[in-house]
Amino acid sequence: MLTTFLRGILALTLVLGLGVSLAGPASAQDPDQRVWIQIESYPDLATTEQRTRAYAQLLEDVNGFRAGARFYAIALGPYARAEAVTLLGQLRAQGLIPGDSFLQDGQAFTEQFFPVGVNTLAGDSVVTTEGVVASAEDASEELAEEVVDAVAEEVAEEVVEEVTPPEPASLPEETVAEARQSEAQLTREQRDALQIALQYYGFYRGGIDGAFGPGTRAAMSAWQQSRGYEPTGILTTRQRAELLNQRAEELARLGITTVRDDGAGIEIDLPLGMVEFSEYNFPFAQYDSINDSGLQVLLISQPGDRATLFGLYEIMQTLEIVPMQGERERQGDRFLLTGQSATLRSHTEARVVGGAVKGFTLIWGPERDEDVEQILPIMQETISYFDGALDPAFVPEGAGQDIDLVSGFEVRRPEVLRTGFFIDSRGTVLTTTEAVTGPTGQCSRVLIDNAYEADIAYRDDALGIAVLRPRTALAPLDYARMAETPGRVRGEIAVAGFPFNGALSAASTSFGSISALSGVNGETTVQRLDVETADSEAGAPVIDASGAVLGMVLPGMLDGRALPGEVTLALRGDQLLPILQQAGVAPQIATPAGMMNRENLSRLGADIAVRVSCWN
Repeated sequence: MLTTFLRGILALTLVLGLGVSLAGPASAQDPDQRVWIQIESYPDLATTEQRTRAYAQLLEDVNGFRAGARFYAIALGPYARAEAVTLLGQLRAQGLIPGDSFLQDGQAFTEQFFPVGVNTLAGDSVVTTEGVVASAEDASEELAEEVVDAVAEEVAEEVVEEVTPPEPASLPEETVAEARQSEAQLTREQRDALQIALQYYGFYRGGIDGAFGPGTRAAMSAWQQSRGYEPTGILTTRQRAELLNQRAEELARLGITTVRDDGAGIEIDLPLGMVEFSEYNFPFAQYDSINDSGLQVLLISQPGDRATLFGLYEIMQTLEIVPMQGERERQGDRFLLTGQSATLRSHTEARVVGGAVKGFTLIWGPERDEDVEQILPIMQETISYFDGALDPAFVPEGAGQDIDLVSGFEVRRPEVLRTGFFIDSRGTVLTTTEAVTGPTGQCSRVLIDNAYEADIAYRDDALGIAVLRPRTALAPLDYARMAETPGRVRGEIAVAGFPFNGALSAASTSFGSISALSGVNGETTVQRLDVETADSEAGAPVIDASGAVLGMVLPGMLDGRALPGEVTLALRGDQLLPILQQAGVAPQIATPAGMMNRENLSRLGADIAVRVSCWN
């Protein structure tokens, strides 16, 4: 079995093939400060010497130090801080040093034991990073050809057997007092690492501050108890090694790696053991599943503002990758959108930052729920943004223009789409019962404008009307003023609806006239219109020349027969008034007003008409 060290080297070939830039966080301190890159530390000298010699075979500037009274450290350097920051990112990305390596100012180092006779702690001299980088590049070339052949003969005996980190069980037992003493020797970075590991496993909920206060102590006690240890709230050296090794192995399995996408202007830790970069398809940088993981990641990046953000929010809800059941939250300059079904899960979050809309979507199957419990918090905590956003020209060559696809993802379609219209300032909608029953007689969800969930507040199947109340407070641009009296035969009317199954984003207006104030069979609740309408315009408002709503368009079937194309039936508004009052709606009555031209009627129709859709 390959050691953790060799597994890190093997990861190099994966990194080389990704074509992404990987780096650690930059330091804001003095770029000329003299620092070391600390890569490992152990409580015994023998293990540290073995690890130090093994690293020295592959890297330049390897040093071994005593660190305090009980620990020994392996560090590269010293370098100017600016060079060290760059080198740290390079070596982490190439898998040549552990992912939790960090910069150290050397104050914790008390004595140097490797190389023999050398003391880099004395003086202000620094070395350049060129030798280390060249060495890493040489190792990368060899490993890319054949990792095992390049390493096996030279370090098989020493690295595979001696470089393997000691198992926690091999570390000495400690009393609580000894554990507290060894804990006192930890650096800030090491204390942070423990908090991060406790947070990773769900024991710690506070901030990563390196301060072991009541919250951290409680988390340590909970972790100890979960592993069958005495819950003292102070981890021994053995327990700290066990906790950190477990997290390191878990991160290695998931392949958690920092990805910096300069095109998208996003840096984030991704599970590169489960996904790999596939393509740019605006506004997404797409990472598809590998190793049968079933995971998919989309980095979201596009120029824009809050209006762009809200538009993306609406579009994302129409995609098959976002199941309909889930949390929906849109506020200010951010949104959260989750979806869950029997076969699919997704989590999307995005925000406006620096003149762009950025975020991510994580998609997975229910069999990966446990993995995602670890992956999602890491993505949320590590994502950061910098200048740059994807160009709308980032579309794969040969990508089709299928209207059922958005950025390569299939659009979810409702089972039935009809028209409705606002009848009060709270966003209450009147529509046809076809919109809330669908072909099966039942809808799992009814949406207003494909975005806002609504409840059926009233329904009259005999008349064919339904009253909807949105679950989210809406503020319509306008709403219907109902006429108390019937319209005038041969009087001009306008119908504002959504033909073409709602393909248009706003209602379109058709103009015609009233041909009769009764139905085909003499019904006084119905009027006949001399205007042609589509099936998806059932539920549309009928507006007279003054802007008063005279009624609602009915479906284009009568007793199972299709009506002639130029004939439309509509409920009479004056007959609807008592029924709406019975439904608990207080419609506003139209007052006498002057005539409106067709342009203003079209604008009024677009303001009050909405799409109503049935989803299952």
